[in-house]
Amino acid sequence: MIKYILIFILVFFLSYVKLNQNNFNEDTLYLGTSLPKTGIMKAMGHNVYVGANAYFSYANEVGLLPDGKNIKLLWYDDKYEPELTKENLIKLVEQNRLFALFGLVGTPTVKNILPELTKLEIPFIAPFTGASFLRNEKLSTFINFRSSYQEEIDKLVNYLNEKKGIKKFAVFYQNDTFGEEGYVSLIKSLRKKNLSIQGEGMYKRNTLSIRHAFLEIKSHNPEAIIMIGAYEANTHFIKKAKEDPNFKDVIFCNISFGDANEMVNELGEDTSNIIFSQVVPAYYDNTIRIVAEYRNIMKKYFPNEPLGFISLESFLAAKTTVEAIRKIEGNITQEKFLEAIKNLPSDILQGIKIEYKNKQLLNRVYLYEYENKNFKEIEYD
Repeated sequence: MIKYILIFILVFFLSYVKLNQNNFNEDTLYLGTSLPKTGIMKAMGHNVYVGANAYFSYANEVGLLPDGKNIKLLWYDDKYEPELTKENLIKLVEQNRLFALFGLVGTPTVKNILPELTKLEIPFIAPFTGASFLRNEKLSTFINFRSSYQEEIDKLVNYLNEKKGIKKFAVFYQNDTFGEEGYVSLIKSLRKKNLSIQGEGMYKRNTLSIRHAFLEIKSHNPEAIIMIGAYEANTHFIKKAKEDPNFKDVIFCNISFGDANEMVNELGEDTSNIIFSQVVPAYYDNTIRIVAEYRNIMKKYFPNEPLGFISLESFLAAKTTVEAIRKIEGNITQEKFLEAIKNLPSDILQGIKIEYKNKQLLNRVYLYEYENKNFKEIEYD
């Protein structure tokens, strides 16, 4: 009964919001997000939050937005649980006049609210997922920032097959839409090489129950394992595998959602035979102007926070959001904002090229190894 009441309330407020989407003349533009601030994925949610808020705080302080406006990011904790994400969406819509939704974390969480998002018809910006369903051209108010999971897995497979001669790929994945996205992407990538998956194992979201998956994959003696999981589960699997001589030469491959920084923090010294794909360049590379800006602004607003790939990505997404608002002429509307963000100059991020295609702004994947307490890029095109 409570579930149906919540659905009724959400439908009512969606209808109300759609009637009140015109000019945003208020002093503050509100962005809303739902992300994991507690639970097994809390580090990722926290890094998304601080990266975005660092830039929004800077934009507010130096007056980047037109007419002295401020921007504020409202958030609710969903613990990386899809049903909580739906409840949070209701609260965000009910209690605020949102200009946009920004930076929601996770494929299963976003997938669970997709019907409501399409009815809401407000900008849905930079979700932290590379899912294929978010690249549907019919989703006119959706703007992805990051490259897709398919692009990440294509790059990993191409590198391992062409440079390392690897042909036996296994997959370790989460048993939900995130894992399914990666699983299907891997099938597509391998098919291009006339290869197929050699061993697979799944685990339950928000758990470290990997034993069955571990044994299934071990029985197939793979040369490389593509890991479509959260950082805690991926790390737990790798630690267990490194204790087993059968995995001595196996290469473990983690896509960007696996949060490379958290993984190496937990892995300690033994990070050999691990590759991390990322959708942004190295967060310590001061030769890239925007990365130097990220480091300086983070130091000012969040001096005690460690730097990393996730907060950099969130920072960059926040900057593109602000720059799009700045491009709007006359009254600020959501329609003008969507048009502006799709047509931002390719050099707006000073050293990182953007181009709006396939419903995303970034279109590059980077590969890294972790050696001597630093991420080292693998040069491969």
